[in-house]
Amino acid sequence: MPTFTSYDGTELAYQVLEPGGGEATAPLVCLPGGPGRDASYLEDLGGLNARRPLVVLENRGTGGSAAAADPSSYAFPRLAEDVEALRRHLGLERFALLAHSAAATTALAYAARHGERLSRMVLIAPGSRILGERMTDMEEIFRSRAGEPWFEDVQQALAELETATELPRVKELMLRVGPLSYGTWGERQRAHAGAEPDQLHPVPRAGFWQGVDESARKAIVSRLAETACPVLVVTGEADAATGVRAGELIAERFPNGRSTTLPGAGHYPWVDSPEEFRDTVESFLEGS
Repeated sequence: MPTFTSYDGTELAYQVLEPGGGEATAPLVCLPGGPGRDASYLEDLGGLNARRPLVVLENRGTGGSAAAADPSSYAFPRLAEDVEALRRHLGLERFALLAHSAAATTALAYAARHGERLSRMVLIAPGSRILGERMTDMEEIFRSRAGEPWFEDVQQALAELETATELPRVKELMLRVGPLSYGTWGERQRAHAGAEPDQLHPVPRAGFWQGVDESARKAIVSRLAETACPVLVVTGEADAATGVRAGELIAERFPNGRSTTLPGAGHYPWVDSPEEFRDTVESFLEGS
């Protein structure tokens, strides 16, 4: 796995998923969320590497990347500087960036500070915390699925997660709440969800918002209006983890932002609706 040295001397790793066939276009840099989750859960993003290389960053403290000597560098504005270090390492003047879930917050911090380096940006299933607002539509989505056979067990597990502290128990509960993040709960989704507990790293996860006060949050959001590149926000209509409304509001913060919601998809649309997800993102990256 290739590596590079980031701004503070931390050695970080990244994966390169080469195109499966045809003439390759410019690479797409991809950021995994979690926060603090191994990048392997992104897989090949539903075959998004069919026409372009995917350069998938392993965030510090996850996967093949070294842990941070300074715990404060797990905060997402500092993770954005890892993205800038990767850009320099790759020798890219401008590049397209894709980020999932919590990593969308990192991408927003990058856009606020280095927006001129972005050619296009795709944000998948972002949350609303960066906006300083609490959305409730994910709860409505969850309640709308009350007829599902897993509903009552997930509801009970969610309640227990609020007070659980021992790691083995937390992992067990996380497995039980898995269905709320997917549009359906079939074999494919179960396998993807089953890997999550062992892919999460507590220290990077805990440090993601460390030191980011209200003024810093507002400054990041205010500068998004200066980001000129086209921005696409992709949400899933069945996403009971982050919902749809947050993505719509984030898209509105950009002068060239738009949002789209995939029917039947959840928090991981490349798992639930791989072809539709791939076509939607590819079309945007190609400029249509």
